[in-house]
Amino acid sequence: MDLYGFYTGQLFDAHTYLGAHFSEDKTTCYFRTYAPRAHHVDLLIHDTAITMTPTLDGKFYETILQDVKPGDKYEYRIHNHFGGYVDHSDPYGFGMELRPYHKSIVRDIDYVFGDAKWMSKRSNMMNKSLNIYECHVGSWRKPEDEPDSWYNYVEFAELIIPYLKDKGYNYVEFMPLCEYPCDNSWGYQNTGYFAPTSRYGTAVDLKKAIDMFHSNEIGVILDFVPAHFAVDEYALHYYDGAALYEHPSLDIQYSEWGSCNFMHSKGEVRSFLQSSVNYWLSEYHFDGIRMDAVSRLIYWQGDEKRGVNKCAVDFIKGLNHGIKCSHPGVMLIAEDSTNYPKVTVPVEYGGLGFDYKWDLGWMHDTLEFFQSTPEERVQRYHKLTFSMMYFYNEKYLLPLSHDEVVHGKATILQRMCGLYEGKFHQGRSLYMYMMMHPGKKLLFMGSEFGQLREWDEEKEQDWLLLKYPNHDSFLAYMAELNKCYQKYDAFWKMDYENDGFKWLDCHSESKCLYAIARNGHSSRVMAAFNFREFGQEYVIPCDGAQKVKVILNSDWERFGGTTKECETVYEAVDGYFHIDLPAYASCLMKVVN
Repeated sequence: MDLYGFYTGQLFDAHTYLGAHFSEDKTTCYFRTYAPRAHHVDLLIHDTAITMTPTLDGKFYETILQDVKPGDKYEYRIHNHFGGYVDHSDPYGFGMELRPYHKSIVRDIDYVFGDAKWMSKRSNMMNKSLNIYECHVGSWRKPEDEPDSWYNYVEFAELIIPYLKDKGYNYVEFMPLCEYPCDNSWGYQNTGYFAPTSRYGTAVDLKKAIDMFHSNEIGVILDFVPAHFAVDEYALHYYDGAALYEHPSLDIQYSEWGSCNFMHSKGEVRSFLQSSVNYWLSEYHFDGIRMDAVSRLIYWQGDEKRGVNKCAVDFIKGLNHGIKCSHPGVMLIAEDSTNYPKVTVPVEYGGLGFDYKWDLGWMHDTLEFFQSTPEERVQRYHKLTFSMMYFYNEKYLLPLSHDEVVHGKATILQRMCGLYEGKFHQGRSLYMYMMMHPGKKLLFMGSEFGQLREWDEEKEQDWLLLKYPNHDSFLAYMAELNKCYQKYDAFWKMDYENDGFKWLDCHSESKCLYAIARNGHSSRVMAAFNFREFGQEYVIPCDGAQKVKVILNSDWERFGGTTKECETVYEAVDGYFHIDLPAYASCLMKVVN
């Protein structure tokens, strides 16, 4: 291993040396770990403690065995200089036991992918449609005969792939899959940065699943946690008897979630995290990485008043630049709530190097608007227009994520103002507005059929709701809206160009009416929105168009509305289209002249 690169934080392949690796002929297994302040290290395997040999500069330990097979469990006993020890799982281990157990598992992760065609053409989707379905593998569906268990990765893929294709999603984003001990952390407090969670199967199971997604033209994004890790003493916490991966200073060692903050100024920590990201992309063929809590990297403890954490910022830049050099076709996505500049500017031009940044401001403003009464919306009218004042500063992605359907916030549909029936009308218009707004899209599972119960990681989505017409028709509407998004390049071809978007009207405050035009290379679409509780005639500028055809109306009867579905064409009269919009209705049109 390149020791200089490891200690200076330049390695992206430390996992090819550290951890447990079979020889090419599978007859020998090499165990290696990094524990610079240990007195000595034992490998615990086959009910035996084997003293490991210091190697390289003496801070690494190695043992070579010939009686090891895939599935064998092991851990490292790290002895300190005071006569004590702690048994740890392997930081670079490729598998771990299911909680509450925690030993590492020897894995043979060899798998021959059949996705060469997909890999050769994948991209960051900047000028393409990107409609992401955010998903928690364990609670999307549960086995009927074992509701307290989970489908494995392959079974999950078999179930969800036809659903995604039918409903108009072309990417799926998994919530964190690095091994984690506590179910209700949802994977955001990790213990195994190289081990796919054993809840859903083995490393090879996950590879097979991703291969299946790719063969069906569906990309896969992994949610990754680079800021902090779980405090469980068997994992990274005080690995060699002292602060190795975490900050030694107690005032910044722990995060607001009670987890340990990585010390990004240390080269070996950078090499660890960089190698982890590279491992998921190289070994599993993930198509993108969504990085959690980037604000906690940019600023000390995520607090702008504490100042910029320069070492962590440098880490982000080095990580993103290195990944882009090795994997130019993947996308890097930042979950960042700060106003830190140039998040989506390439590193070579002074930026952080992400492809996209979650637009959390748009998310909060939009949901606050729809929670308001129709009378309050008059005063909050520009909650829906403000995002375009800053949109072109970054490459934004519009998320309605898992964070918005938990902890007493209510689900997306529940947040719509008013009574039960009216929520569906408003929800359909909310999602049409989301599609018409520039930026790639992300929606959390269950929202597409109007889930009314907050997400619970222990329970599957309430699929029984689809027996009720309101929910079934809502899902049908969402599928058709998604397919319009995929079909017309006006929705995505010029997302980040000024000419791709235009307000036809954003000054009908008292009426709560809005009109938007989107331009592509081969299509042009317009949409009109009525966010009041009564019907209105809307006169909108035609902006050079002479004729438009309705391609989707949120108030069509088959979606639970009152408008009869028929071919509707509007022709310009003195430069305007005259459109009748029922209460809470929206109308999507394509320019046909």
